[in-house]
Amino acid sequence: MQEISAAQNRPADSSKALYGGKGTRRITVRDIVAAKERGEKWPMLTAYDAMTASVFDESGIPVMLVGDSMGNCHLGYETTVPVTLDEIAMLSAAVVRGTSRALIVGDLPFGTYQEGPVQALRSATRLVKEAGVGAVKLEGGERSLAQTELLVQSGIPVMSHLGLTPQSVNTMGYRVQGRGDEAAHRLVRDAKAAQDAGAFAVVLELVPAELAAEVTRSLQIPTVGIGAGPECDAQVLVWTDMMGLTGGKVPRFVKRYAELRSAMSGAARAFAEDVVGGSFPAPEHSVH
Repeated sequence: MQEISAAQNRPADSSKALYGGKGTRRITVRDIVAAKERGEKWPMLTAYDAMTASVFDESGIPVMLVGDSMGNCHLGYETTVPVTLDEIAMLSAAVVRGTSRALIVGDLPFGTYQEGPVQALRSATRLVKEAGVGAVKLEGGERSLAQTELLVQSGIPVMSHLGLTPQSVNTMGYRVQGRGDEAAHRLVRDAKAAQDAGAFAVVLELVPAELAAEVTRSLQIPTVGIGAGPECDAQVLVWTDMMGLTGGKVPRFVKRYAELRSAMSGAARAFAEDVVGGSFPAPEHSVH
């Protein structure tokens, strides 16, 4: 059933498909917009290092986000707020080096664009020039309108992020966004503002499925859902969540496709027991 559904979402000319396509060149934002026009759904995953990114690239993942979620799942921070531009730039460069086809989107972390358009351009330029990303992501619709406009006018593609915006956790907390008429109207208005400012896609995080569907229908640019229901044009997950590497509780919208944490723990214990028991290294693991 899933294979039939996937086939229905691919364009008639499968060579143009974002996922499963035959192209080998680097995907661009023009390809992303074209997918919306074809009605093609596509996947996006986060990535923070060259090796993981290379696996996802080989698997055909067309877009990877070097998200400030690295703060939670790789750098040991409690939130995304402490993540720095230096950290994003370093890991974005690694992801770019590990890939050849995927469009790499670098997050602009908290404090690197809120001052205004000039600061945003300075920060985004670093990610484009030093890390080689093909686009940047920033949070906010109308409140980031001027930033988005200047970046796009300067030749830097922008992905907007609406709904639950983790950088604003200290004011909004972790809860569903867009419930109620006023909040829903505000989110639709933000999405259209982002589109009008030149954004090539909009992430909708933790938004009621019905509202996300409405936003998706109202925009000419694609929506990328995370906890926003099935009607978005694309779906994204934090890779450590979907691979079962994240410890403890994960958001309810996460589907685990593997259990890497238990697999890695088992391998580490097996290695330790072999060392302690003297069975590793064996003769075939030694040189003479």
